[in-house]
Amino acid sequence: MSKLLKSFVVALIGLGPVMVTAQDALTVLPASEIVLADQLYVHRLVVIFADSPQDPAFVRQMEILPEGVAALAERDVLVVTDTAPDAKSELRQKLRPRGFSFVILDKDGRVALRKPLPWGAREISRAIDKFPSRIIEVLERNPAGR
Repeated sequence: MSKLLKSFVVALIGLGPVMVTAQDALTVLPASEIVLADQLYVHRLVVIFADSPQDPAFVRQMEILPEGVAALAERDVLVVTDTAPDAKSELRQKLRPRGFSFVILDKDGRVALRKPLPWGAREISRAIDKFPSRIIEVLERNPAGR
């Protein structure tokens, strides 16, 4: 990985709210700024845990995530990062990750998926498309199913 990309990932983690821009915007927030009750029925949270921002799996996750920004934004995804185990964020206390962990919370706050390895936006989008809440959203937007 290039030094420029490493700098971007470290900056992305340390700056608080950051917008990664492509066709649409994907919001990436630190876990310390998230109140779970405020996100219910508003966003699907993709929570990325690591014990350090230098964790190779975390760095890889942050590299591949921006590749599908439009698809994630369409699915109301809010990306949350937590690389400070000692901070004991609300998400870390609820989800209890060990090392690198990738978790998707559905809009109802339920843990819908846990993975021990990085996932790209394509895999995330496909998984979300199978959630009952997403199927209902698509049908409400287009009742004819087209």
